[in-house]
Amino acid sequence: MTEYALVVEGLTKSFGGKPAVREVSFKAAKGEITGFLGPNGAGKTTTLRMSLGVIGPDRGRAELFGRAPDAAGMDRVGFLPEERGVYRKMTAEAVIVFFARLKGVPAGEARRRARDYLERFGLADAAKKKIKELSKGMAQKVQIIAAIVHEPEFIILDEPFSGLDPVNQALLEQMIREQAEAGRTVLFSTHVMEHAERLCDRIILMARGQKVFDGTVNEALAQVPRQVLLAAPPGEPVEDVLSGFGELVNEGEDEDGAEINWRLTLNAGIESQAVLRACVEAGLKLTHFEPRRPHLHDAFVALVGEEGARELEASAEDN
Repeated sequence: MTEYALVVEGLTKSFGGKPAVREVSFKAAKGEITGFLGPNGAGKTTTLRMSLGVIGPDRGRAELFGRAPDAAGMDRVGFLPEERGVYRKMTAEAVIVFFARLKGVPAGEARRRARDYLERFGLADAAKKKIKELSKGMAQKVQIIAAIVHEPEFIILDEPFSGLDPVNQALLEQMIREQAEAGRTVLFSTHVMEHAERLCDRIILMARGQKVFDGTVNEALAQVPRQVLLAAPPGEPVEDVLSGFGELVNEGEDEDGAEINWRLTLNAGIESQAVLRACVEAGLKLTHFEPRRPHLHDAFVALVGEEGARELEASAEDN
């Protein structure tokens, strides 16, 4: 038995002669949460579609549960596509039961699961309402439930957080954790790094159709130069004391001119504790000392540069 729910090797796809995905390879390990991250247009959705056999690659291959994607494999998958859409004249409960029955869940059990999930997602009062009567966010939650109601081994969610308010985003994060704790494999794409940072065992970063990173969150954060934020009264010899620790930038005085703010980007191998020790030994009168914790957004910037970061920010503004 393979230890991976999904293996893709060298997936490549162009549309109208324009490359959309270029030589992308990765693995989604069973029982792990994998984040597939990058701005809109990075190639995430096209890669996921090729991974499931929805569209064919120009080159490369995909294995789902150790074999080429087929109907039997897809019965073990729960898939939320990027394009939202369920039958608008059906009720919320009926939609969920319908998708459960398509995956072989007995009718009585399908209804029980539908009601349970609707309750958990705060949709119990909407169970008998038609999809066309629901808000966009409520309809999206129905579609998320429909993707997982048959309790699949492998759950693939394409931009699941898009369109949800913060409360429902937190609810979805909780659901993803619960699915992983139940031993299921989860792969979700997003352009919002904060979700992946909180949830993922592994992440794959995409930019302009190519994979730029594949590893753990901590390995990604290690790509970011560590920084320390400091403040001291004017006249303190901060530059003299810290000149050998890294790049020191004067970020200006505060509003009343009582202190100067500094940003120190540490040289490789330098720890923030060593900087603090040097400040204490030199008698610097610090008013602020803060080792800055890097985030996945910082790692993405470090890997793809400022232009890639602007693409990511534009994606966030679009949603």
